[in-house]
Amino acid sequence: MDNSKLEELKKLAQESIREAQDTNALNDVRVRFLGKKGEITSLLKSMKDLSAEEKPKFGQLVNALRQQVEEELQEHMTELQKKAREAKMAAETIDVTLPAKKMQYGHAHPNTKALEEVERIFIGMGYEVVEGPEVEYDEYNFEKLNIPKGHPARDEQDTFYIGNNILLRTQTSSVQARVMEKGKLPIRMICPGRVFRSDAVDATHSPSFHQIEGLVIDKHVTFADLKGTLDTFAKEMFGPETKTKLRPHHFPFTEPSAEVDVSCFKCGGKGCRFCKGEGWIEILGCGMVHPHVLEMCGIDPNEYQGFAFGVGLERIALLKYEIDDMRLLYENDTRFLNQF
Repeated sequence: MDNSKLEELKKLAQESIREAQDTNALNDVRVRFLGKKGEITSLLKSMKDLSAEEKPKFGQLVNALRQQVEEELQEHMTELQKKAREAKMAAETIDVTLPAKKMQYGHAHPNTKALEEVERIFIGMGYEVVEGPEVEYDEYNFEKLNIPKGHPARDEQDTFYIGNNILLRTQTSSVQARVMEKGKLPIRMICPGRVFRSDAVDATHSPSFHQIEGLVIDKHVTFADLKGTLDTFAKEMFGPETKTKLRPHHFPFTEPSAEVDVSCFKCGGKGCRFCKGEGWIEILGCGMVHPHVLEMCGIDPNEYQGFAFGVGLERIALLKYEIDDMRLLYENDTRFLNQF
């Protein structure tokens, strides 16, 4: 190949480099002339057809052309990158005179607020907070709580069974049974947590909800201690003027048992829409721990007595914040949640 053709190729390469408007186009030029199948690379491969005298001189000329093209490619690449960086900086310039974007901050869910309040009250009375598994053995969920096989509470229409002896707990009382069988007395505890029952979803029911159950086991514990504890809890939770009323009831794991009402904190017991004109609102169930439950957990009922109570966390939240539909707590509607 004569020098004129090399000069022609050089001019073509230089024009292609100058015409490249961005780094992608410039890379295409690099591949066209210097790639494995590029035009300058092809010249080096054609040297095999030259004579031994022509090869050194031709190779020197081609290498000089290759080096010059590489240098001009690098110079133009540096220039294009500088322009691209300047354009990007200009596009991303921050106008410090613009008002800042308003940050939105979240807050605790009504359920969480109610739980923290209940825990604060009972920790202040010397209780500890204990948690347990949501997937539970039949033994702890039913047997050790004096609910034998055949009891209506064990009906599969109410309980989610995973196997013959494994289920989703229907109450956090199972945690109480686990703590009692350890034999570390006395016991003063509450056990909050999620529970599961096969209920249809409506304004007051859900297949998944939360309970807070309490347990006290010690010597010389009486029903009067239970009444005083619940009285203190109601006053702390709903206001100092709140009164409590106990009505006889039946629970298999307590004897005697009672349902607990509190005086309506909206009307002071006079009767209003909130309490449906009755002046009282039902909030929880309670009772003295059944002697058989103590025996099954390895505690001597002749030496130790105790009381237990259970309240639905959602019920506390609904009452405290005057919410009339439980489903609102789980729909994640910010228009509702922002109120709290």
